[in-house]
Amino acid sequence: MTAICWLGTALLLFVIGALLSLLLNRNEGLAIKLSGVFSLLGGVAGVLCALPVLLSGATVTAEYAGPFAAFAHLTLRLDLLAAFMVLVISILTVVCAIYSFAYLEEYRGKGAWAMGFFMNLFIASMVALVAVDNAFYFIVLFEAMSLSSYFLVISEQDDEAVSAGLLYFLIAHAGSVLIMLAFFLMYRHAGSLDFAAFRAADMPVGEASAVFLLAFFGFGAKAGMLPLHGWLPRAHPAAPSHASAMMSGVMVKIGVFGIIKVGIDLLGATEAWWGMVVLAFGAVSSVLGVLYALAEHDIKRLLAYHTVENIGIILMGVGAGMIGMATHHPLLALLGLLGGLYHLINHALFKGLLFLGAGAVIYRTHTKNMEIMGGLGKLMPRTAMAFLIGCMAISALPPLNGFVSEWFTYQSLFTMSKEGGDIGLQLAGPIAIVMLAITGALAAMCFVKVYGICFCGAPRSEQVERATEVPASMTIAMWLLALLCIVLGVGAAQVAPLITQIAAELSGQTATSMATAATVFPGDVTQTSLNTPLLFIMLLALPLLPLLLFSFTGKNNRLNFIQRGTPWACGYGYEQRMSLTAGSFAQPLKVLFAPLYRMRKTLDPAPAFHRSLDVTTDAAARVEPVWDDRIVMPVVGGVQRLSRVVQLIQYGDFRVYCLYVVAALVVLLLVTMA
Repeated sequence: MTAICWLGTALLLFVIGALLSLLLNRNEGLAIKLSGVFSLLGGVAGVLCALPVLLSGATVTAEYAGPFAAFAHLTLRLDLLAAFMVLVISILTVVCAIYSFAYLEEYRGKGAWAMGFFMNLFIASMVALVAVDNAFYFIVLFEAMSLSSYFLVISEQDDEAVSAGLLYFLIAHAGSVLIMLAFFLMYRHAGSLDFAAFRAADMPVGEASAVFLLAFFGFGAKAGMLPLHGWLPRAHPAAPSHASAMMSGVMVKIGVFGIIKVGIDLLGATEAWWGMVVLAFGAVSSVLGVLYALAEHDIKRLLAYHTVENIGIILMGVGAGMIGMATHHPLLALLGLLGGLYHLINHALFKGLLFLGAGAVIYRTHTKNMEIMGGLGKLMPRTAMAFLIGCMAISALPPLNGFVSEWFTYQSLFTMSKEGGDIGLQLAGPIAIVMLAITGALAAMCFVKVYGICFCGAPRSEQVERATEVPASMTIAMWLLALLCIVLGVGAAQVAPLITQIAAELSGQTATSMATAATVFPGDVTQTSLNTPLLFIMLLALPLLPLLLFSFTGKNNRLNFIQRGTPWACGYGYEQRMSLTAGSFAQPLKVLFAPLYRMRKTLDPAPAFHRSLDVTTDAAARVEPVWDDRIVMPVVGGVQRLSRVVQLIQYGDFRVYCLYVVAALVVLLLVTMA
């Protein structure tokens, strides 16, 4: 089968899974299983669709008549970027489908069939969206993705979920309007809605810049970058955990995909300041995202803020790549896009793992509040170990995948500092490097807090004390992602060349070697290099060596060093409230960066949206009585008066009605004769 056939098969399987889940709404157990099975099969078909394109490097296209052939051609185009996105979506789909078999049992009787329906539509719309090559179908699928994910957000049907869903709905559609305006401006020059015509259109610099800014902020709202992030820390915690993993892992990447699609693929990244805008928003999003995450006690809300942080890191790489294209520095273009795209798939994996891990914790403890957790490492050991790998990956600790992609991003910023040419670019590079370093340090601090508070120490509540390990399908899903985090880190020398090919196709450059054998390097092996397998072996040996020495030398003299009972409290009686909490851990930073935390409310567009909604609601409440009093009620009164007049000629006598008929016939005869 060809790649297009596998793509069609995947979409068909998702649609069948959605329809079966809808039809089986009265048998939720079967609906959960079938929707998960078809989602799993669709994900496998998506992987089989993407891999041949990525390995061969060939672009596959297909054109169909479609229902709107008069003005929009249904064109599918699987280039390297589209195939890469299909692969990312499909991998996470497979894992979340496995996870859902046990996880959705928690929602049986609460609309689990609806979650299966909207989840499959959500995935299908994302897969189709990255493959279409026409603006009309792109917008239709973008709206389908937004609407289906909106229903996943409000699936809990409580006040918080409905409010979060409304905010998400408003911001998502505000972004859609900006994207439609950008496409309309390109349509005016191209005379067609096909992306091929957009690529060939020679737009003036001013209009091209307007298109870029409209698309950047429109897609940026979907990506959750600052200051358009207000919906994200509310919507992700409200959704079911496997839906949160898909939304954070891949849906926000559709926003990044859109920025790359318009800024690089369609417009060619001709202006250096476009890349500077992307780089600046990315740097600010990364630092403030992790800073805001540190102050959170809700585990899913904390992870949502880390999505803002990692979207910022991805945008930093993409921005550096766009600067390299505009300034004609091929190596900078390749390194920037390589770092951004590598981090895109890495974030999908470790953030998917962390959201699934958080879902497992919530599944057993029935709370998102980290303050009352603790001791889960002993009670849920398999979940704890998988979650620890996710924490290490997102903290960019070697040799896991997050470290490798951030390493390439650093190399792109070093290259920009050295070869940027313009003094502004040479200054921007070091500033971005410092902000990325601050982000990495704060991320490590944040996940020390998360893992320590949730999994170490003693349980802080009775429901946590009763926690047990989650079902096998949930642990299998988490461990699949944990293994992929290790593989994409240790196997960086095999992964980097594939992503370099994507970066080369996007930037119009010849691919430069970035790896040899087990080593990766930034285009020049003499400059610096990174051997991740060797690093992995050394890190494994580091704790094993002391253990081996101890086992040989101290086996017979081992002391009973395990202390039991309450911790020492400097001579005072120990109390539970003395233990470290999520709030106390972040308190110094909240004091130190108090102005930035206050700025979170200033930058958040949510209050403005809610005020606008309140004004609209109040205006509608005032207009509706006017409409009723001035138009509807007078019409109703006139009809009633007319009916009373008509009642005067209704006597209920059959002979009178016959007289009416004869009179009507006489009148009609006279009219005809006249």
